[in-house]
Amino acid sequence: MSPGVPLSRFAAEFGSLYPIYMRGEAYLDAKRGSEAAAEFQKILDNRGIVVRDPIGVLAHLQLGRAWHAVGNEDEDKAKAAYRDFLALGKDADASPLLRQATAEYATLQ
Repeated sequence: MSPGVPLSRFAAEFGSLYPIYMRGEAYLDAKRGSEAAAEFQKILDNRGIVVRDPIGVLAHLQLGRAWHAVGNEDEDKAKAAYRDFLALGKDADASPLLRQATAEYATLQ
């Protein structure tokens, strides 16, 4: 595998969804939660392209953050996205990202 080539591009030769992920990140940074959520949802809607690439899992977390940024009317969507992320990481080693996501989810309760 060539360095710098995302696994999804290498394995499936469909290209990757990194531009969409980065656009979602940019929307999050700009406090545009609805637009960010739409971008991360695109990744989740195209899991066959993502294959085993980490952005497939991270999209759940970022979707939760995006819905949380939108506000109270979308808190249920935020909680669901966080639960999906935490369920995918339930057997993983406790990483700083997993601990941070768990703490963020706790604030939604």
